Amino acid sequence: MPALMTDNPTIWMLAAIAAFCIGVSKAGFSGISLISVFILADVFGAKESLGFALPMLIMADLMVYPAFRKYASWKSVWLLTWPALVGMGIGVLVLGNVDNAAMRKIIGSIILVMVSLQLLGRFNAEGFYKIALTRKFGFFFGTTGGVATVLANAAGPIMQIYMLSRRMDKMELIGVGARFFLVINFLKLPLGAGMNLITASSLLSNLLLLPAIALGVFGGKKVLVKIPQRAFEATVIVFAMIAGVKLCFF
Repeated sequence: MPALMTDNPTIWMLAAIAAFCIGVSKAGFSGISLISVFILADVFGAKESLGFALPMLIMADLMVYPAFRKYASWKSVWLLTWPALVGMGIGVLVLGNVDNAAMRKIIGSIILVMVSLQLLGRFNAEGFYKIALTRKFGFFFGTTGGVATVLANAAGPIMQIYMLSRRMDKMELIGVGARFFLVINFLKLPLGAGMNLITASSLLSNLLLLPAIALGVFGGKKVLVKIPQRAFEATVIVFAMIAGVKLCFF
C-alpha cells in the first residue's frame, strides 16, 4: 500500500525528483517520465507505484491543459480515447496476471516497436504518413497506449511517437496529449482506488510534492518553446528508445 509520510530525507528527495520528472514529461519530454517510473517502482514496487503516481500525473495534466489549450482541439482526443479504453481493459487483465518483471518487458517492447516504426518511416516518409492517417494505425497506437498507461503509466512515449508520425507540430502535440491524458488519468482513478493503491496518506504526500511537479511543468515549457521542431522530434525518439531499452534489459 503506497504511503510516503516518513522522516527519511532520502525517500523524500527521490520522490521530489520523480515528481519533477513527471512535470517535465508533461511539458513535452515524455521519455523523462520513465525516470519517475524507475524511482517510484524502487520505493514502492512496480504495481504499488502506479497508484502513488496517478494523482501527481493528474495534477500535472491540470497544469499543462490550460497552458497548451490553444494549440489543439478535442476532436483528435476523442478519436484516440475509445481505442485507449480497449487497451486499458486489456491492461487491467494483464495487471492481475503478471509480475513486475514481466510488466517492464511488455511496456519496453511496445515502446521499442513504436520507435522502430518511426525510424522506418524516415525511409519512406510519404508512405508512412499515409499509413499514420488510417484508422487502423490510430487504433493500434491508442490500444497499446491504453495498455501501457494501466501497466506502468508509460503511455507518454508511445502517444508522442504516434503524434509525430502524423506530423504534428510540437505545440499541437503537447496540446492533444494534455487533453488525452487528462481524460485517461481521471478514468484510471476508480481503478487505483478500487485496488487500494491510492490512500489518504499517499494523497497527502502527493500534495506536498506539488511544487516539484509545477517546477517541472513550467520549466519544461520554457525549454519547449525555444527548442527547434527537428531537435524536439529527435529528443522524443532518443528518450523513448532509452526508456524502452531500460525497461526491457535493465
